[in-house]
Amino acid sequence: MSQDGGVQQLGFEGMPRRLYTCTPTRLSTWLDCPRRYRMSYLDRPTPGKGPPWAHNSLGASVHNALAGWWRLSVPAAGGLLERGWIDEGYADFPQSSRYRAWARAMVEAYVAGLDPAREPVGVERTVATRTELIAVSGRIDRLDDRAEPGGSGNLVVIDYKTGRHMLTVDDARTSLPLALYALAAGRVMRRPCLRVELHHLPTGRVLAWEHTDASLARQLRRAEDIAAECAAADQLFRGVPPGGEHGPAAGLPADQVDEVFPPRPGSWCGWCDYRARCPEGSEASEPRRPWDGLGAGSAASPEDPADAAGPSAGEPAAGEPAAGEPGAGEPVAREPGAGEPGAVRPAIGSEPGAATWPGGGLRPGGGAWPE
Repeated sequence: MSQDGGVQQLGFEGMPRRLYTCTPTRLSTWLDCPRRYRMSYLDRPTPGKGPPWAHNSLGASVHNALAGWWRLSVPAAGGLLERGWIDEGYADFPQSSRYRAWARAMVEAYVAGLDPAREPVGVERTVATRTELIAVSGRIDRLDDRAEPGGSGNLVVIDYKTGRHMLTVDDARTSLPLALYALAAGRVMRRPCLRVELHHLPTGRVLAWEHTDASLARQLRRAEDIAAECAAADQLFRGVPPGGEHGPAAGLPADQVDEVFPPRPGSWCGWCDYRARCPEGSEASEPRRPWDGLGAGSAASPEDPADAAGPSAGEPAAGEPAAGEPGAGEPVAREPGAGEPGAVRPAIGSEPGAATWPGGGLRPGGGAWPE
């Protein structure tokens, strides 16, 4: 009891600090824009978002169809795509129908190169691991076992990509989410998991990187450093002293919010769901229509937008929130995509670490991803 009659909270010296629980998406959101991080994860009630994005709907539809193909062991992946098609964000029904047909052909071409008898270790599998500082978890699109018959091979993390942004091996090498998934999968399954792959369905390219124990450890330290910044900001937002777990939860004074959670405005803010609530982002960017991220080309009609500089379909950039996660739909800073100034289209399969699956390389029907 304190001298003024109040209850005094006891301290516990030497007690372990509470682990910071996170996903790779949460960490990436902090790096992209602390203000968007605050709106996505801390503000309550969560600020209202804009309308859904068509490119996210397309990506989610393809991911769901591929997951269902493995789980249901059915030959008609295209039928699964049709039945599970998400039509939110498109300009109208005709546009949605054109992209549905395009996505169906793409999914069917992809599964034609898969062996249904070699079932993955996991599909849409959640993996998790912890250190002395963080507890991180995430969902893997596909976890393969590359063991030869009678052998004990390694696990491979596979991430599907459906966007028009042309990926490189560096995207696989530097991806924090892929590295954390590989680390977590290896610990959960108690087997080596060093290889990560990006499967770009529109072009049939596979961008692969073979990590080492040292490179995964570096990525884990990077995640811990980011998490430490997030945890300190979270504590300040809730009014908890950065150096301790107790204290008055008065909240962060309004005049200090932007100091702790500053915006990082740029042209990419046009794709942020919170653009209307961010003066700096609105001033730095042009507004985007929900379907502008689709691009134009063989899957689009002459009335569709002419190659709007947009994010990748389904995955605007590495580390963007997955469907259903806080912050989903807000593309992040990235390299120029195909058709944008400064973009370079590498020759399919010509890059070290790049490969194509059987029949891959071009969009089904003979055309590349709409530009």
